[in-house]
Amino acid sequence: MASQNIPLSYKGHPLRRKDNLIYYGSMADKYIIMMQILSTEKVDDLDVATKVAVQLQFTDPDLKSRDRVVKKAEKENLYSAIDVASVWLERALSNH
Repeated sequence: MASQNIPLSYKGHPLRRKDNLIYYGSMADKYIIMMQILSTEKVDDLDVATKVAVQLQFTDPDLKSRDRVVKKAEKENLYSAIDVASVWLERALSNH
């Protein structure tokens, strides 16, 4: 089976992971979501996220990192985090 480079996406927006950070959205848009996995727990042989920080951020590179954050929250699992992330991103992108 040939490996294809198909980007992972959720509800029409790209997902990118780097270590314990997950970026949701496109840097070409005004906003992006950053999810940071803060803690994990072993379930069988898988690491499952038990605490995830979610931030809605501006993508403007001229802003300082602390000034980019629009909203933030902590969720108890990755499902809850991406659920709130998709709502925040859709609302932010539809309002600009």
